[in-house]
Amino acid sequence: MIVIDERGPQEAPAAEALLMRVFGGSHLRKTSQRLRAGRLPAEGLHLVAREGGGLVGSVQLWEVALGRQQRPALLLGPLAVRPELQGAGLGAQLMRVSLARAAERGHGGVILVGDAPYYRRFGFCASRTEGLTLPGPFERDRFLGLELKDGWLDGLEGGVAPIGKEIAVSTLVAA
Repeated sequence: MIVIDERGPQEAPAAEALLMRVFGGSHLRKTSQRLRAGRLPAEGLHLVAREGGGLVGSVQLWEVALGRQQRPALLLGPLAVRPELQGAGLGAQLMRVSLARAAERGHGGVILVGDAPYYRRFGFCASRTEGLTLPGPFERDRFLGLELKDGWLDGLEGGVAPIGKEIAVSTLVAA
């Protein structure tokens, strides 16, 4: 049985190993990483899927400010599922749980850079991010947004910047 819940501090190495297995480190070279670097995921929004005591999936959401308006929102990613479980719906489960928890916590919108056909089923679309830019190269048709509160992403123009909690130096030394 697969259980989805918040990632515990002791699971950090397993979560990173999963990301490396799935992405081979490519997630660390993407423009979205510029918004994640040196930051912690939004409180309560680094979720993992566990099966039989092992980590089989992970999704993280990060706090960002959108446009000149500096409207707070979340950046979703990376979303990872162990290769042998891909295609079985676990990624969709992680998406639904993470978006529900983000809404429960009062967040107004979520952005991401990803496969539009996959994320469309959750309500993401490129028209929600038309006036926004990212701090590096990105494909416009893969830059997607979803409103958790009506009108949250309307009229935004300008760049996206990180605003989440920074990783403490003691955290880096301990890791």
